[in-house]
Amino acid sequence: MTLTLLALLKLSVVVIIFAIGLDSSADDLAYLWRRPWLLLRSVVAMYLMVPLAALLLVNLVALPPGAELGILVLAASAGAPLLPRKLMGLGEGTYTFSLVVTSSFLAIIVVPLWLAVLASWLDQPAALDPVEVAWVLAKSFLLPLAVGMLVRWRFPELAAKLSSRLLAAAGLVLTTSFLVLFWLNWDLLLEAGWSGALALAGLLLAALTIGHVLGGPAEDDRTALAIACSTRHLGVAILVAASLPGPRTAVMVAVYILVSAVVSIPYLRWRRRASARGGAGTA
Repeated sequence: MTLTLLALLKLSVVVIIFAIGLDSSADDLAYLWRRPWLLLRSVVAMYLMVPLAALLLVNLVALPPGAELGILVLAASAGAPLLPRKLMGLGEGTYTFSLVVTSSFLAIIVVPLWLAVLASWLDQPAALDPVEVAWVLAKSFLLPLAVGMLVRWRFPELAAKLSSRLLAAAGLVLTTSFLVLFWLNWDLLLEAGWSGALALAGLLLAALTIGHVLGGPAEDDRTALAIACSTRHLGVAILVAASLPGPRTAVMVAVYILVSAVVSIPYLRWRRRASARGGAGTA
């Protein structure tokens, strides 16, 4: 049952990415690359500052071995395929889309590098082949995104009708799968312990802060980068968790999703209110 739920989680992510492709263009893709300073800040925040914050955290806080490894694995599994869904209704979305695509391409190189560092720090052989990580990203993100954009190019009216409906349906499946996964494995959450959950919450708060500070003067860019820094790529996280010793995959995914919601939802509500006040002030 757990394997089925994990498969549904990954499938729902693929459908969400396809729906995002239905609502995106090539101009959206190039947005970040035309702004090199914003691109540099985004990459540094997601792929350098957040993993370093995780390494600092596990060195400062005494954690059970499973919780310590889980935090490091999640910090290494950067990539934000669900970012556009989380930020729906906030800003015009071009930076968000470009950031998601850029981060997924970079993850093919950066995630295996961080895993090699992690393996060295844990004094064990590296468990993941970079080609395997690239294949996960291609299946779960790049392929459905490209297909969605192709459908938009050939059938723009159909794409406009399908995008929001698929987002809603896949979001419902994602949420339901997580809730059932949490219910079936609630006893396994004890493996992570309160210290592990609180440490993960601390890491996500640090990630939000890093993204918010480095996001630049544009308020919506700040919000997007903050959420991107606190968002992990579920496909990569599941692959990594299955390849390294430590907590079970179900525990890893369930604890992350739960703590991520607790940490990010209040932040997003605050940012949406701030964005609304800013829009009203300029009207």
